[in-house]
Amino acid sequence: MIKRLLSPIYEFLQDSRAVGIVLIICTAISLLLANSSWQQSYIASWETVVHIPIPQLHLPHTILHWINDGLMVPFFFLVGMEIKREVTIGELSSMRQSMLPILAALGGMVCPALIFTMFNGGTPFANGWGIPMATDIAFSLGILSLLGNRVPLSLKIFLTALAIIDDLGAILTIAVFYTASIQLGYLLGAAVILVLLVVLNLCKVRKLWCYFIPGIILWYCIYNSGIHATIAGVLLAACIPLSKVSRLIHRLHDPVNFVIMPIFALSNTAIVFPPDILHTFNSSISYGILAGLVLGKPLGIFLFSYVATRLKLAALPEGATWVQLIGIGVIAGIGFTMSIFISTLAYTSAEWQIISKIAVIAASLLAGIIGYCYLRLSK
Repeated sequence: MIKRLLSPIYEFLQDSRAVGIVLIICTAISLLLANSSWQQSYIASWETVVHIPIPQLHLPHTILHWINDGLMVPFFFLVGMEIKREVTIGELSSMRQSMLPILAALGGMVCPALIFTMFNGGTPFANGWGIPMATDIAFSLGILSLLGNRVPLSLKIFLTALAIIDDLGAILTIAVFYTASIQLGYLLGAAVILVLLVVLNLCKVRKLWCYFIPGIILWYCIYNSGIHATIAGVLLAACIPLSKVSRLIHRLHDPVNFVIMPIFALSNTAIVFPPDILHTFNSSISYGILAGLVLGKPLGIFLFSYVATRLKLAALPEGATWVQLIGIGVIAGIGFTMSIFISTLAYTSAEWQIISKIAVIAASLLAGIIGYCYLRLSK
């Protein structure tokens, strides 16, 4: 009886569209609550201070900080393992296979960043150039799955590889450009733990707890070093034995996508719309993000892919056309979670964060609708 009741839920969770649907619902709920009569209590709940019984430990202060600096670590750990698997045995394991998605992803990061800088260069908002660089892998693949057989499998694999490389680019951007002042003592401690993890891998240690316990210490050191704490998840993933990676990805997929990401969406989209919300879009931040994601992404992906094929560095995915590749580029403009995450690092001003988050949501919505309609109507 219980199995029969739970089977529809289980089937839904196995659907490739499920993650995107859940995140859309969570975002809608969060926006509704943040702009309802429960506004103050809802927003205050994320700002609740978490009291640590050991005051000597320097840890995140509020629930929101714990989500962004702690709960998001498993997400980046999962992303790191997906990158490792693709680079070692997957679509990025050979130069010929990986060249097109690598160059396309590079174009899809460079062009949006340049477009944002065109609108904001030399202004106090210039630090947000990394916001439109990101692609939300869950949303983009969810939209693509709605198209069924209208898009060849090779293009779905291409978008997956592109999004994974894009995630790597976003991670490097966070580590290099969105890092506060460095605390060398903690950074040295993190380096020592990382060396230990590498040694464990080289010595073929297979017990996962041998990696996770040092991994917690690595997170603590990186959190206090000034580098964003989520980088610890990627570094730990790189050290996990390859034989354990696929099983860990399988085990973490549902908890990360259906628990952690919805919590992230709820907490980070608690945006109070200003009375003159249309005025919010009359900002160079909004112009840069909207143009970067909706126009810059497809432009960069197409240009870099076209040059790569003309120079014989790569070939189009099997059965794909240039028209379809442009559509994939538009869908890659769905920045959502990673773009929102970067916006919290790029700006300290609450007002600028609200403007950038609203612009990211609007741009992602536009990119999803335009990309879906374009690919559905294209032949």
